Amino acid sequence: MEKQRELITGKAKTVYATDDPDKLIILFRNDTSAFDGEKLEQLDRKGMVNNRFNAFIMQKLEQAGIPTHFEKLLADDEVLVKNLDMIPVECVIRNIASGSIVRRLGVEDGIELNPPTFEFFLKNDALHDPMINDYHIYSFKWATEQEVADMKELTFKVNQVLTKLFADAGLLLVDYKLEFGRYKGKVVLGDEFSPDGCRLWDAKTREKLDKDRFRQGLGGVVEAYEEVASRLGVDLN
Repeated sequence: MEKQRELITGKAKTVYATDDPDKLIILFRNDTSAFDGEKLEQLDRKGMVNNRFNAFIMQKLEQAGIPTHFEKLLADDEVLVKNLDMIPVECVIRNIASGSIVRRLGVEDGIELNPPTFEFFLKNDALHDPMINDYHIYSFKWATEQEVADMKELTFKVNQVLTKLFADAGLLLVDYKLEFGRYKGKVVLGDEFSPDGCRLWDAKTREKLDKDRFRQGLGGVVEAYEEVASRLGVDLN
């Protein structure tokens, strides 16, 4: 598999074409950003940790019957993936209230949500990823009704798999975002699943072990990611 031209440079990853039009290579960089890129730093080992963490999670989801874009690890910071036609929405599940939902609704931080909430957001940094609903998606032709149904079903199935996986490791999966794309007529999970895109707390102490450590200036960001990886049994060597 030959890496070719650079296609997209995001806030923390770079996507490259390959000699196979159905496959891409993603480079996980050490860049760490928050607040739509207003806060940006380089954190040693972060690209490697997120790449290996994501590969571990994607393989667990595949084993549970959830289709993903993951193909195989190529290097500490590179992964081979399917080339998806990405749907420009983020699917967010919240098991515990924290972050933006607390600010928007004035609810107590840390309360358990039963049932979990589901929200759509438009993937648009310039607009700060505004919250949208199903009808916006249909009207603006971002996805079909069947694709919306598939994304919801898969997002909740991911929740079933990962809440147990993290609970068994003494962790609370507070919330997370997923992105999906189309591959050969099928809705497939894309992007990544790492502590950059979810909230994870220690189940006993509720210590934050995710990107909130960076957002809130708590320090020990990569160390927290490595702690989560260690509890799950992710091979970082």
